[in-house]
Amino acid sequence: MLKQRVLTAILLLPAALAAIFLLPVGGFAIAIALVMLLAAKEWGSFIQPGDRLVQVSFTLSIAVLLAALTFIMPVDLMWNQQQLHPLAEIILQAGGLWWLVALGLVVTYVRSVRMWHHSMVLKAVFGQLTLIPAFVAMMVLHSLNQGDDPLFGSYLVLAVFLIVWGADTGAYFFGRAFGKHKLAPHVSPGKTIEGLLGGLLVCVLLAIAGWLWLPNNGFMPVLAVVLVTALASALGDLSESMFKRSANIKDSGRLLPGHGGILDRIDSITAAMPVFALLYLYWWM
Repeated sequence: MLKQRVLTAILLLPAALAAIFLLPVGGFAIAIALVMLLAAKEWGSFIQPGDRLVQVSFTLSIAVLLAALTFIMPVDLMWNQQQLHPLAEIILQAGGLWWLVALGLVVTYVRSVRMWHHSMVLKAVFGQLTLIPAFVAMMVLHSLNQGDDPLFGSYLVLAVFLIVWGADTGAYFFGRAFGKHKLAPHVSPGKTIEGLLGGLLVCVLLAIAGWLWLPNNGFMPVLAVVLVTALASALGDLSESMFKRSANIKDSGRLLPGHGGILDRIDSITAAMPVFALLYLYWWM
């Protein structure tokens, strides 16, 4: 399993870096939209396991929402003189609120699952709130400061990916080596408090590296943003595990050997991106 995970990650890394740094804003939007549509197909299995019609319907709903968003606010016009498009800001705020709700659902699982387990509508809304703000957040970050520094936004997107990868890698190895105390046993029995702390430790090292690279930002703000984003990434992972457990599904798909499906790979990113974007928007800018 570890060998497959590493091999898949090695193959995906160049593709991710190429998309982030080589694609123009419009091309990047298309690439991320395709990823979100693949993830939407997998989310359909959470809504109604084994029902192809539900998978197709939910995927179409995400496609329509993405098309409407890009029509209303073209990605190359996301920013106007350092002012974010109001609709993008509203969607980011909705994403932030959703992850607060998701935290409550994860913490109170098994009781909370009774409220939404049999509701296809609620599970569809939860999926839209998971995927759409993540897409918008990536567009907001990637398109930032395009006029003055075309790569500035690319480095912001990469920073979030590094935080997520660092938290995930640290949690995996520290959890295997030292994990004894379950983090959320009813949601994901394999995750441990030691693994979470190990992931945060790796992120502290990343924060130090980021501060040394951009010392004008001050260490404590950098550390706070990195750690909050890392915690959000852990929540994204737990949230997807919660929906998989409710649907009695082990992996969201089988597209990525060693990782499962697209959602299994981007679950942490769906939470980390909007949280980081909100922190950047309201704290750093």
